Amino acid sequence: MNGLRKYSGLILAIVVVLALVAWPTINGKDITREVVFTMILSVALASSLNILLGYTGYVSFGHVVFFGLGGYVGFYLMAVQNWSLWPAMLAGGVASGTLAFFLGKAILRLRGGYFALATIGVNEAVRAFINNYKPFGGPVGLSLNFSVYQNYGGGAREALWLSFYMLAALTILVIIVSYAVRTSKFGLGLLAIREDEDAAEIMGVRAPNAKTWAYVLSAIFPGILGVLFFFKNGNIEPAPAFRLQLSIEMIVMVMLGGQGTVLGPILGGAGYQRFRGFLLTNPLFKNIQLAVAGFLLLIIVLFIPAGIIGWVRNRFPKLRRVLQ
Repeated sequence: MNGLRKYSGLILAIVVVLALVAWPTINGKDITREVVFTMILSVALASSLNILLGYTGYVSFGHVVFFGLGGYVGFYLMAVQNWSLWPAMLAGGVASGTLAFFLGKAILRLRGGYFALATIGVNEAVRAFINNYKPFGGPVGLSLNFSVYQNYGGGAREALWLSFYMLAALTILVIIVSYAVRTSKFGLGLLAIREDEDAAEIMGVRAPNAKTWAYVLSAIFPGILGVLFFFKNGNIEPAPAFRLQLSIEMIVMVMLGGQGTVLGPILGGAGYQRFRGFLLTNPLFKNIQLAVAGFLLLIIVLFIPAGIIGWVRNRFPKLRRVLQ
C-alpha cells in the first residue's frame, strides 16, 4: 500500500494518458484517433521540455530543433536508405541527443534571456542548413513511397493505428523518465539549479554537467517523436519540421499545467491542444491563434505562475502527494 502511495503521482499521470488512448480505441473512428494523436504528442513534447524548463528553469525557445533534426535523420534513413521505422526512430533520438550534448557544452553557459535567444538562433541555423542540404531534399524535403506502409500492418490505415499506439507507448515512457529524474538525486540537483544555480554549485552540484545531461534527456524524445510524426505524415519539409511556433506552444503547455511537475505537462499539453483545436476551427480566432497563445502565456506568468497543478496544490494541500 505504501508503495502505491509513493508512486501515486506517476500512476495518476499514466492513467490520464491511457484514458486518452482508450477514447479512439473504443469508438474506432479515424477522426477521433487524429484528435487524440495531436493531444498525446503535445503531452510527450511538453513532458520532455519539462525536464529542462521545469527542473532547471532554463527556457528553450528553440526546442523544436530536436524534433525537426531527429525527424529528418530518421526519415532520410527510411526513405533513402530503406531502414525500418524502429531503428530509424532510435537514430533520430541519438542524433538529437548528440546535438544537444555539444550545444549544451556551449550555450548552457548562458543564462536567462541570453540562453533563450541562443536557442532561437540554433533552430534557425539548423533550419537554414537543412533547407540547403541536398541529400535531405533541400527546400522540398523528402517523401515516402506509400508501398512502405505495407510493412506496418498491411497498409496506410493500419500504419496510422500502429503510429498511434507507438506514440502512446513513447508518451508513457517520457512520463516515467520525467518522474524518475524528478525523484532522483540528479533531479534534486536540477531543482537546486532552478532555485539558485550559484548556491547549488557551492553545495556540490556540478551544474554544467547536470544541465547538459538534462538538455540531452529533454532532446532525445523529441527526436524520436519527430521520426514517428513524419513517418505518419509520409513527407517532411524544413518549414513544418523547424516551426518556431511549436517551441512557443511547448513552453505554454508546460507552464499552463505546472512546470516542474509530472502531471502538469500532461494536463497542459492535452488541454492546450484541445483549446488550439477550438481556435483553429473558429472563424474569429483561426488567424490569431498564436497571438492567443502568447496572451495565455502572459496570463499564466502574471496570475498563475505555478500553473494549474500548482494552483490546485496550494488550494488543496492534501492533494500534494498525488499531484506531483
